[in-house]
Amino acid sequence: MNRRILTLMAALVPIVVFGVLLAVVTVPYVSLGPGPTFDTLGEVDGKQVVAIDGIQTHPTSGHLNMTTVAQRDGLTLGQALTLWASGREQLVPRDLIFPPEKSREDVEKSQNADFKQSEFSAEYAALGYLKYPDAVRVEKVNDPGPSAGKLQVGDAIDAVNGTPVANVEAFTSLLKATKPGQEIVIGYRRKNAPPGTARITLGDNSDRDYGYLGVAVLNAPWAPFTIDFNLANIGGPSAGLMFSLAVIDKLTTGDLNGSKFVAGTGTISEDGKVGPIGGITHKMMAAQEAGATVFLVPADNCDEAKSMRDDSMELVKVDTLSGAVESLHTLTSGGGPPGC
Repeated sequence: MNRRILTLMAALVPIVVFGVLLAVVTVPYVSLGPGPTFDTLGEVDGKQVVAIDGIQTHPTSGHLNMTTVAQRDGLTLGQALTLWASGREQLVPRDLIFPPEKSREDVEKSQNADFKQSEFSAEYAALGYLKYPDAVRVEKVNDPGPSAGKLQVGDAIDAVNGTPVANVEAFTSLLKATKPGQEIVIGYRRKNAPPGTARITLGDNSDRDYGYLGVAVLNAPWAPFTIDFNLANIGGPSAGLMFSLAVIDKLTTGDLNGSKFVAGTGTISEDGKVGPIGGITHKMMAAQEAGATVFLVPADNCDEAKSMRDDSMELVKVDTLSGAVESLHTLTSGGGPPGC
């Protein structure tokens, strides 16, 4: 073997080794980038994203798109370098997304719980905006438990043994006067059904000396129709604002968005406050690529959002649900809403 071949082989060895490292070695980073967007006025897999049953809804047009951030984990060195070089992705230490003290399953379970809570909060905020009155709403029925098969999530409790209850405090006060083993009569309203009563024999629980009903309740707006959100495998709480706006658009006359392509993000509290979210620039990029011309930005995210301003998309600052609705009405009439 002559010297030229030996020299060539010596030069190729580090290249081959580096190529293997790029393809095989994983890095402790997660890539964040633009994720899919979903029109909350439209359909996914043949189902309405926001489905309302039991009341007449109104036609809608345009878009109210919720936006997401895509995560890529288990990256090889080569994949990480390619994503970083693309300029579309952000690499963050994996421990920030998946803390070492939690399993991946724990993190995903928490994200799914946050998303489910955002659905409840979106419904409450929208119904509150539409002036539906508060009721003692059943949020959870323990199964097994005394109320399993008798009360349902979404029921409004109106009375205990014939005594009206206007709020959770009054309801709890009546329960505290009961004993385990006692039978009580709960008067309730059920969505898409006539009012009813349920005879329930109270159980016992080690954390109290009065009767155990086996439900969790809260004060929240109640309506006699159902609202379902049909998006799966989307974690986190940031869809709340856009879900609320879709409910309002479907339950009121006229187009809330003026037939425009509106996208946005933001958490929503039960009383209609809009909160900040993570990954705002990734969500804005996803909205731009989907064709949005207006993007609703939580007020606390405005400074970061301005860092990637693009004249093709108007940034509207929102801090409450009512403010977001007012801003959309302003846009519809040709005015200028508060911007970032």
